[in-house]
Amino acid sequence: MQTLHAALAGASLDRRIQISTPHSLGILSASTPPSAGKFHGGYDVHILKPLLGFLRSTNSPFMINPYPFFGCSEETLDYALFRPNLGFLDPNTRIRYTNMLDAQLDAVFSAMKSLGFGDLEIVIAETGWPSKGEPSQIGAGQENAAQYNRNLMRHVNSGDGTPLMPNRTFETYIFSLFNEDLKPGPTCERNFGLFGPDLTPAYDVGIARSSGPTATPSPAEPDGGGERKGAGKWCVAKEGADVDSLQRNIDYVCGALVGLGPGCGPIQEGGECFFPDTVRAHAAYAMNAFYQAMGRNDYDCDFRRTGAITAVDPSLLLLKLRFDSFCVYAFIFTCDDDGGRWCNFAGYGNCKYGH
Repeated sequence: MQTLHAALAGASLDRRIQISTPHSLGILSASTPPSAGKFHGGYDVHILKPLLGFLRSTNSPFMINPYPFFGCSEETLDYALFRPNLGFLDPNTRIRYTNMLDAQLDAVFSAMKSLGFGDLEIVIAETGWPSKGEPSQIGAGQENAAQYNRNLMRHVNSGDGTPLMPNRTFETYIFSLFNEDLKPGPTCERNFGLFGPDLTPAYDVGIARSSGPTATPSPAEPDGGGERKGAGKWCVAKEGADVDSLQRNIDYVCGALVGLGPGCGPIQEGGECFFPDTVRAHAAYAMNAFYQAMGRNDYDCDFRRTGAITAVDPSLLLLKLRFDSFCVYAFIFTCDDDGGRWCNFAGYGNCKYGH
């Protein structure tokens, strides 16, 4: 990890690309109750503490792979699937947990905090639920897999966080995109995918969209003649979002939008929205383009808590940014009962006030 980071630093990419490594919950010697979470002795001081120090020094996240599926029983299935349940009371904090994922995340947080690293960001590098398993295996099935992943997306993007990490969202990766039909071992290990090897959906998790030429309407057009979900809403950068974070958003979006409409072409050199050539102006375009293209879901405007949904068209923001960057004379035209008149004349940027 240090060598990879040094190579990135040598190419001036270390502020745009982070280095981390995922861990299973097997790194914990204790996870119940969550407030008593601890890393295995020996590993904690000699491996994990220096690793956490590296992550802090490079502003990188600690990555974990929590799987409530492997921790649940018939009695705790609802608890694992985010369904209504009696919950689990942590006797140390008197906090009642209502889902197993929060308990697993807080156990990791407690272990990190005990080593002095409670400030590090946590990324869920893997989690998922199998759509098929052995007949005797509790919980495996299409309905439960769909429910877990839907509830997971809703929960990690809600901003609620966990009892010990409130008001957070968690960057989360669902395992996995495809079923691994040739993987050895139990049936469930081959069936964590959202799709089969032939590209057909294993079940409907609510994120699949057709790639047909007429299947996905333009973000600016209504769907099927009716008003699209979230119409009149846009995604913009939060006030105070730092430039490095906004640049990472642009880099991510421009990769994700390849093949979807104009993509990031308008903010490339020569594009109609290239000017003003600033990170904040380009981010205003890119973040909203992604939000619109993905279907205007609230979680598609999170961008690690640097995005915000607004009812104000961001093109107005872009117009303001252009005024701030160029010499533009703005005429404001108003009408009254006697007809039209020019009522104001002002200079912006480096312009001098005129007559």
